[in-house]
Amino acid sequence: MLRVGLTGGLGSGKSTVAAQLRALGAQVIEADELGREMMEPGHAVYDEIVRVFGPEVVVQDGRLNRPRLAQMAFGRTGERGRLDELNAIIHPAVIAAQQRWMEGVFARDPAAVAVVESALIFEVERDAKARGESEGVLADWRNRFDHIIVLTAPDEVKIARYVDRIGADPARREAAIADARTRLARQMPDAEKAARADFVLENVGDLESLRARVCAIWERLRAESNNRLNSGSLK
Repeated sequence: MLRVGLTGGLGSGKSTVAAQLRALGAQVIEADELGREMMEPGHAVYDEIVRVFGPEVVVQDGRLNRPRLAQMAFGRTGERGRLDELNAIIHPAVIAAQQRWMEGVFARDPAAVAVVESALIFEVERDAKARGESEGVLADWRNRFDHIIVLTAPDEVKIARYVDRIGADPARREAAIADARTRLARQMPDAEKAARADFVLENVGDLESLRARVCAIWERLRAESNNRLNSGSLK
C-alpha cells in the first residue's frame, strides 16, 4: 500500500491530475468534497460552524451561506478574517475521514495507491505548529503520507484559472481576482512546498505533456506499492 498526498495552490490543476491518476488506477479522495459534505445540515461540522459563526451564515433552506462564510473567513479589505477558526472546525474532521477512507481502501486492496487531493497539506501542519501544537494529526499530517506530489504554476496563471473556473462575469472579475490573491496569500509559496515534495509537476504546458509526466509518476508509485506488498512491508 502507498499513501500519497496531491497538493498545490489554488488553480494549480489538482483536480486534473487527480482525475488522471484515478484513470490510471489510483484510489482518489478529494478533501474539498469531503469538507463540502460535512458542511451540510445534519453533520457535526455544520453544527459547530453555525455555533461559532452565528445564524447569519445560514440561509432560508437551512444550508450554509457559503459566500458569507467565506467573506467572514477571509475578511474584507483591512479586516482580519476568521479563517483559522473555520479551519480548526473543518480540518480535524476531514483528516479523520481521510484516514478512515484509506484504512478501508487498504483493507480491500493491500496493493492500492491511495491519493488524497488537498490544497492545504503543508498549511495544516504549519498552522498547527503556529498554534503551539507539536503532536497530533494536524501537526504531523504531512508525515502521514509516503509521498507528496506538488503542482506548481505562476500565480497569474493560477488566478486566471480560478477566475475562469468560477465563471466570474466581467462585472465581478476584479472581485474574483482579489479573492484569488487573498486565498493565495494564505497558502505557502510553491518553492517551499516543492522543497518538501517527492514529486513536483510544473503545470503550465499542454494537457498531453502533463498526462505523460503523471503517467511516469504513477508507474513509480505502483511499482513501489507492489514491491512493499511482495516484501511483506506494509508500513
